[in-house]
Amino acid sequence: MQIEKIDDTCAQECCAPPPLILPPRTDRLPFIREAFRLEWLTIGWMTVEAVVAIAAGVTAGSLVLIAFGLDSVIELASAGVLMWRLTVELRHGQKFSERAEHTASRIGGALLFVLAAYVTAAAVSQLWNGTGEEFSGPGFIVALVAIPAMRYLAQRKIAIAEKIGSRALRADAMEAVTCGWLSFVVVVSLAAQWLLGAWWIDGVGSLAIVWLLVKEGHEAWRGECCADC
Repeated sequence: MQIEKIDDTCAQECCAPPPLILPPRTDRLPFIREAFRLEWLTIGWMTVEAVVAIAAGVTAGSLVLIAFGLDSVIELASAGVLMWRLTVELRHGQKFSERAEHTASRIGGALLFVLAAYVTAAAVSQLWNGTGEEFSGPGFIVALVAIPAMRYLAQRKIAIAEKIGSRALRADAMEAVTCGWLSFVVVVSLAAQWLLGAWWIDGVGSLAIVWLLVKEGHEAWRGECCADC
């Protein structure tokens, strides 16, 4: 009987499941540092993009540039939230900050919906009254540079998000993808206005941006928990 008890104890110890808390990976820290560098780059670029786009939009009376700049302000706030989120994940784990991040994400989504409603109303009014905008060189340049910049940031963020398992970083990368398409629409609208000189192009281009704003707002409202759906 004593021998059987010893055998049972050994079997239980050998077949026991591994502990739930795994040792930290030594290769994780370089990727997290790069994620922080990418977010600082995002914050720096979004600041420049917002200031130039809004100033150029107000000066030229361009609705499409004003909407582009305001979207950059919202994404700037989202980048700040992600910086905080990554810091909390490192200190307390991913689950600790999910509720606060989800609330912040919904606020960002609601702001994008409000921006989409404003752009729609302004574009319809502009088309109804037959007023257009002047071509803006600074606005065109900042939107043109934003296309490859957003592509680079999105690709790097997606790659790192997969390596460190961060859904928050992946959701932020999807926002960069949307911003890239938004920049493309702005470039096409401004180029067409410059080449054709048609007053209605700014209003039509603004309405094209509305779909992207609603899409981005919907993704933000759903939260990062649906990023992998």
